[in-house]
Amino acid sequence: MPDNHPTTPHFTDRADLRADCANCFGLCCVALTLTASADFAMDKDAGTPCPHLADDFRCGIHTRLRSAGFSGCTVYDCFGAGQKVSQDTCSGRDWRSDAQAAQEMFQVFPVMRQLHELLWYLTEALALPAASPVAAELREALAATERLTRRPAGELAEFDVSAHRGEVAPLLLRAAELQRATLPRRTKRSHRGADLIGARLSGADLRGAELRGAYLIAADLRGADLRCAELIGADLRDADLSDADLTGAIYLTQAQLNAAKGNAATRLPPSLTRPGHWAEAGSGGA
Repeated sequence: MPDNHPTTPHFTDRADLRADCANCFGLCCVALTLTASADFAMDKDAGTPCPHLADDFRCGIHTRLRSAGFSGCTVYDCFGAGQKVSQDTCSGRDWRSDAQAAQEMFQVFPVMRQLHELLWYLTEALALPAASPVAAELREALAATERLTRRPAGELAEFDVSAHRGEVAPLLLRAAELQRATLPRRTKRSHRGADLIGARLSGADLRGAELRGAYLIAADLRGADLRCAELIGADLRDADLSDADLTGAIYLTQAQLNAAKGNAATRLPPSLTRPGHWAEAGSGGA
């Protein structure tokens, strides 16, 4: 990843990688395609505003999205890409009043979202104590990815983000392996990409497990020990994490938590927050 520029990213914490809807023009409600399913109550083409999007670019049914059949909206996370495109890439021009801005925003938003997701993972990797042997490479990748987010809209729309992800992925994997190796006891068997849909894993010792890309849909993980488990790309939809310990879970995202069930006793990494729909401790999943 050649780079002749300084390797210090512009942002200093994860605040820039969290959605700030007040500074976004509702891009996730317009730019994305929706398909009628258990997650979305209707079909919607990319570029067509959701009928529930208000004039102020806020969701008109935000407080009742789940009951209205839009649970998919509650688990979506743009990693701050929405405000980045709205305020920086398109300089505060909104798609309703500027047709050119609309076209640029809708093309760039999916690319920016992937870049911001990578920024989240790279920031997480740099925070892993055992990842120091690859810290310089992580910082370089972080700075290079951040610079990509500052490219003009036309360049971003044509950028091959999949190729960039392919360059970064091995580095993220190496950082996770270094961290997992610090555990005196850990799950040795790899569950990478495993089909664990509905699996009965209540109370399972999954410390340091490799669960990258695993399908854990509706899995029973109540009371499971997931400390230092690698969860990048794991599908946790409707997985029950009540009373589980996710302390130090590697590459866990807010979107994954939002898609799962849990309670007040579920232990989380400090960078993430407990979803509002989770049940209270002792009452099981939501």
